[in-house]
Amino acid sequence: MAVEWRLVIDCADPDRLAAFWAGALGYVLEDNSALIERLLGAGLVTEADVTAIGGRRAWKALAAARHPDDPVDPETGTGLGRRLLFQAVPEAKTGKNRLHLDLHVGPDRRDAEVERLRALGATVLWAVEDRGSRHVTMADPEGNEFDVM
Repeated sequence: MAVEWRLVIDCADPDRLAAFWAGALGYVLEDNSALIERLLGAGLVTEADVTAIGGRRAWKALAAARHPDDPVDPETGTGLGRRLLFQAVPEAKTGKNRLHLDLHVGPDRRDAEVERLRALGATVLWAVEDRGSRHVTMADPEGNEFDVM
């Protein structure tokens, strides 16, 4: 039996990274405001746990981007399919990622996609032409590496 999974990424600024990756992948930001209001009302979380983004309540230490076509839990706003969850941690990134995303856009779109991602806040680290692969390694706004192929 296959196991369901979600990718969780440690970071300093969950909202910034969720917004970047939502734009990079064509995903949407999760809206957990109904869940947050319910938990605040029940006294299970406090105002210290939340912030306001675009006029709605959001988690201070968590933000997620999800695929727009995948199902969503109507009670929580949590994506039930392809989803990236960003969680704030106190320590900074210290080295090369052990896990990264490859964005497959094809050779005809690669240069334009690199420029689009730069406009969203990514930086180009290097171009690779090795062992039959041609891609550009980039870093998101917090320095997490990814490849555009």
